[in-house]
Amino acid sequence: MSVTDAPHTKDAFHRGRFYLLQPAAKGHRSGVDAMILASVVPNDFAGRIADLGAGAGAAGLAVLSRCPASTAVLIERSNFMAEFARSSLALPENNAFLDRTQVVQADVALTGKARGEAGLVDNSFDFAIMNPPFNMPTDRATPDPVKAEAHVMTKDMMEQWIRTAAAIVRPGGFIGIIARPTSITDLLDALEGRFGGLIIVPVQPRPQDAAIRIVVKGIMGSRAGLSLYPALVLHHETGNEFTDRAIAINNGLTSLI
Repeated sequence: MSVTDAPHTKDAFHRGRFYLLQPAAKGHRSGVDAMILASVVPNDFAGRIADLGAGAGAAGLAVLSRCPASTAVLIERSNFMAEFARSSLALPENNAFLDRTQVVQADVALTGKARGEAGLVDNSFDFAIMNPPFNMPTDRATPDPVKAEAHVMTKDMMEQWIRTAAAIVRPGGFIGIIARPTSITDLLDALEGRFGGLIIVPVQPRPQDAAIRIVVKGIMGSRAGLSLYPALVLHHETGNEFTDRAIAINNGLTSLI
């Protein structure tokens, strides 16, 4: 059965510069988190990016939309979600990205020879971005197994994903991660000895609120220290309108860092 036979939506991103087909009834749906993750990549990026755990491809395509000299590989374990990525690329509205994008169905946690045979070749990317599953196994479980796979972090998953990123990113290349603040210890432990020059950007719903996400950027092999940057604030103190900076990031008009 084609994914287009399943309940789905066709969603515009970056003010219509690209579109995604996304499942309506099950599976992972991308939104603001994916746009924030994509914004870790600088505006002038001109290399090859790996979108690890890509889902339907929102973050990877958002990089391509803003960085016209870049290419992307969308790496997704779930056949269901990988088919949505392929179907999204086949949309006429996304013709400009066809020659710059590849979908690879593979488990990010693969190691060694199996990882390379799946298409994740060592030192072959300039940047890896990831939005790892962030719910704890003790959180209330979703009955949807596809969504559970995308959202629930299993034991050592952060280490496995960052190990893969460290293998496939060239020396001097970059990693970008969006995660919950509760993941910061696991993140820093997994990054240590692999990526340095770390920049952490908290993401706050409102100026007076605690951060609900953290964005981390690092350099492969760097020994530089850690920097804590000013927060990205999504909304004003009251009301539901986005801040000017959040609007620019959500619509692919600027980078975060």
